[in-house]
Amino acid sequence: MDALYSRGVLFAEMLQAGPPWLEQFWLSVTFLADPKCIFIVFFPLAYFLDRKVGVAVLWIGLVSEWLNIVAKWLLFGERPFWWVYESGLSSKEKVLLRQFPVSCETGPGSPSGHCMITGAALWPIATALTALASRHSTSRLVKLTPFLAYFLLLLAVGLSRIFILAHFPHQVLGGIVAGAALGWMLDSCVPAERKLSFYLATSLALLLSAIGLYWSMVALGVDIDWSIHLATKWCLNPEWIRIETRPFASLCRDTASAVGLGLATHSSFYTQLRHERPGWKRQAVGAGLALTALQGLNDVVQPENVILWYGLNFLKYASFPWVVMALVPWLVQSLPLTQSRPHSK
Repeated sequence: MDALYSRGVLFAEMLQAGPPWLEQFWLSVTFLADPKCIFIVFFPLAYFLDRKVGVAVLWIGLVSEWLNIVAKWLLFGERPFWWVYESGLSSKEKVLLRQFPVSCETGPGSPSGHCMITGAALWPIATALTALASRHSTSRLVKLTPFLAYFLLLLAVGLSRIFILAHFPHQVLGGIVAGAALGWMLDSCVPAERKLSFYLATSLALLLSAIGLYWSMVALGVDIDWSIHLATKWCLNPEWIRIETRPFASLCRDTASAVGLGLATHSSFYTQLRHERPGWKRQAVGAGLALTALQGLNDVVQPENVILWYGLNFLKYASFPWVVMALVPWLVQSLPLTQSRPHSK
């Protein structure tokens, strides 16, 4: 395994030796593929293009992120890039720590969450675009274009994670394969509108099972937080080690989104407009308003107290589905745009 890690270090060095302009490109790609972008960017965009696809993106995103947390805990022996600085590798093999705030992440190394979660959540979009292309063209190349773009994006995400020293190549490859497989499997398992109790029970099950696994492994003497210790020790700037990159922050986001999805589908605004088929103007305005609203909520300054941080974070992500699926459509419906047509049952 040491040889595998050593080759990974050399590959990262090769990427970092590329043209200087590529640095900003890789940083932009890794930012776009941050799992939280599934909830505040891809979900609202997909929802206002197709409601079913939007819900699938959110549902698969939260489930795959939970699975990624569990996988990382179970693969606690898989080394993060921080291992390089305490390894027996020669000085020539060690990558000099770049001054990238995004490289000071505290999650273990495998599988890559950016590749796995983004890959799974974007699968419904690629599938929907493929179906759309098939209805308008008989060209096989046109039909395959959405999935070609999908895999090229995941490849770029993987390379960006290696470039910023967040993952080794095999961890990225594992994330891409796991993400595509999860997207394919979960796309047909997205629940239709269910009772509110279903979403509350799902949220509670995700929370309790993850906490139970965590403390079970701690009781067995496993130091699950070892990657956090390494990041704290080797990160150039301690302020770059943010609580939002920790596994329990992701768990908070997932459980809150499950609750929020239930609250959204049972709100009066959603019930009134669920059968409306908005025109492209309303779709564009709705997507713009939703993106602006969610970005504004996401930018709310978080308190330094850990308990308050998690509490506010839960409330924010629980509100996101309601904003996208209920509040924004209701606001758009009241605007003096072309009237929408009722959806034929």
